[in-house]
Amino acid sequence: MSRMELRVPDIGNFSDVEIVDVLVKAGETIEVDTPLVTLETDKASMDVPATAAGTVTEVLVKRGDKVSKGSVLVRVDSAASAAAAAPAAAAVPPAAPPAAAPAPVAPAPAAPAPAARIEAKGDTVRMPAQKGGAAERAATDFNRETQLLVFGAGPGGYTAAFRAADLGLKVTLVERWPELGGVCLNVGCIPSKALLHAAKVIEDAEEMSERGIVFGAPEINLGKLRDWKTSVVRKLTSGLRVLARQRKVDVVQGSGRFVSPNVVEVMGTSGSQRIRFDQCIIAAGSEPIGLPGLPADPRVLDSTDALELPEFSGGMLVIGGGIIGLEMACVFDALGTKVSVVELTTQLMPGCDPDLVRPLERRIRARYQQILLGTKVSSIEAQPAGLRVSFAGEKAPAPQVFERVLVAVGRVPNGHSVGAELAGVKVSERGFIPVDRQMRTNVPHIFAIGDIAQPPMLAHKAMHEGKVAAEVAAGLKRAFDARVIPSVAYTDPEVAWVGLTETEAKEKGIKFAKGNFPWVANGRSLSLGREEGFTKLLFDPETHRVLGGGVVGSNAGELISEVALAIENGCDAADIGLTIHPHPTLSETVAGAAEAFEGTLTDLYLPKKK
Repeated sequence: MSRMELRVPDIGNFSDVEIVDVLVKAGETIEVDTPLVTLETDKASMDVPATAAGTVTEVLVKRGDKVSKGSVLVRVDSAASAAAAAPAAAAVPPAAPPAAAPAPVAPAPAAPAPAARIEAKGDTVRMPAQKGGAAERAATDFNRETQLLVFGAGPGGYTAAFRAADLGLKVTLVERWPELGGVCLNVGCIPSKALLHAAKVIEDAEEMSERGIVFGAPEINLGKLRDWKTSVVRKLTSGLRVLARQRKVDVVQGSGRFVSPNVVEVMGTSGSQRIRFDQCIIAAGSEPIGLPGLPADPRVLDSTDALELPEFSGGMLVIGGGIIGLEMACVFDALGTKVSVVELTTQLMPGCDPDLVRPLERRIRARYQQILLGTKVSSIEAQPAGLRVSFAGEKAPAPQVFERVLVAVGRVPNGHSVGAELAGVKVSERGFIPVDRQMRTNVPHIFAIGDIAQPPMLAHKAMHEGKVAAEVAAGLKRAFDARVIPSVAYTDPEVAWVGLTETEAKEKGIKFAKGNFPWVANGRSLSLGREEGFTKLLFDPETHRVLGGGVVGSNAGELISEVALAIENGCDAADIGLTIHPHPTLSETVAGAAEAFEGTLTDLYLPKKK
């Protein structure tokens, strides 16, 4: 056993740098490159890696201490060093003078660490990664190296990879799908929205028959519809390929798993390879939740299967009345399928305010075969004639037979499927990887973003997190500090909300006041023949600042961004109401809701409350 001192390497033109975090403690076993402390200058934060492996016997610094080049950080007992010293000692002749005896292995001033590289912009400091000996390198066994490995190429992953490349890092992007874009682009957000647009065209044409324009029953060519959906996806994936080439991002196709804190193994069609990284961003996403006890039958679909538009003439049961289930229900209803929806809770779209859901529920109850709330699917039996579904609940109907069953009960993060534990990364029981505001995991050089990091599981949240993680990895001072994250259901009508909800406010005892504008008083919504919607805003009763808002109606997903921006900028009701909105537009309803709260609305007569 040999005692070693691990010191601060040359960190460029810096001295008396503050320690903002100590990342190891006595008794821990560390490897080469394990981060020991985090330093912070006025320009960047940086991790100091270990230059030797062993067991930490003493930590000589604490948070708040100032250190410079050569400062001792920790003492380590290194069994490997002792073993290497023993044979060297045996080789010395007994008569050799004491001066010829092998010197104890010490902190390696004889092989000084390479200087930290300061980026051209002056705001990024990259700590040198010490290279281990031949035995240590063989133990990690890798085929290639990279500064930053991004694990997953969905919206969060490719955003992180491209941003990091723009900041000068050598980036490797690992993706299991043949094309970049992940679940969202290939079998999620984008293809589903293409099909929802097709559904809306069908429904709009049907509704115009009541207004004097009759198109007749649509002739649906599912093959061409699938091809069009695929072409939309292909345009975006090909664009991502071009962006990756332009930024010199190295793309590796295959399924990856961690094998150590600095190595990922990727299994592709041509075999496996190991990639060693200095830093890693995990953006491995999520998978659809499967229900236990379901038959292994191709007629039981998940959302990916449903996007392929299987041809059938019987009824479809959608299990799950959340956003994914209701969006796919809209598509199949427009294509002529008899749709039923079953939801375990007593409300469609759980988590959304009930008043926002009601216009949607009224519309689809008139179109769908049935909507079963507070009802559970107790069993599904595969029969030649179809899938026999049994229900449980206070108002559960008798068993029914459906030709297809779509399971859309949510998604589960992939934290347990990527071997994150082998890298020392903590993973929750549900599969989430806890992160701090810089998107760091408990292993400081490994970040996590998107579905795998924390709810909500939304692509736009992942993209913002990806930029934060990439910028922190490049040495910039960044943190994820979004006040609100909007949610949108692209149903018909659309439902969108952001910030504080009425349900949440009542549960937490938060005081609020409300402004509400019904779309029946909006000229644009009337001209669209869709006056069932409304816009509402929640305000702080004292400051009049916007706390949250919700919209139900055509293009609600576009309108909610104005509310999100108002919250982010601390706007009050007057800021919105006094902003001139173009007329006639649906955006006027946001101003109308603010004016309703302020008491300045003229589009409706709202007697003042006494």
